Amino acid sequence: MTERTEVPADDSEIPVDPAHPLVVPGSYLLELIPIPVTDVDRAKQFYVEQCGFVADVDVSPAEGVRIVQLTPPGSYCSISLTTGLAQMAMEPGSQRGLHLVVKDLEASRAELIGRGVEVSETEDLGGVFYAWFKDLDGNTWALQHMPWRK
Repeated sequence: MTERTEVPADDSEIPVDPAHPLVVPGSYLLELIPIPVTDVDRAKQFYVEQCGFVADVDVSPAEGVRIVQLTPPGSYCSISLTTGLAQMAMEPGSQRGLHLVVKDLEASRAELIGRGVEVSETEDLGGVFYAWFKDLDGNTWALQHMPWRK
């Protein structure tokens, strides 16, 4: 059985999260990127158990619709795995080159490899370092390290 999110009855039941940025006039916060997959449960398991993403939301707000929201550790931007939403439909495995910025590329590679994820060797592309991996459907991700970032 998949763990599902309880939907609050009204806004007063939603706790304020001081860790998230405020949405102020003029802001365009990128917070959710759809990831096209063939099997939401299988993909959720991969991202949570193997990649260490946090499962934030798993709801079925209407018949035939499911929305799963997962967040990489430390990120303000999440991914969504969905079914039943025509406006979010994409070919499974067609998302390419999503970047996860990391402080220590080799430690991040080792962690993912230790969790069973196949990760490429590190590449130096002009002082920016990358290692690549794919999810179970072939969507590609980059671990990116920029040494000058604090």
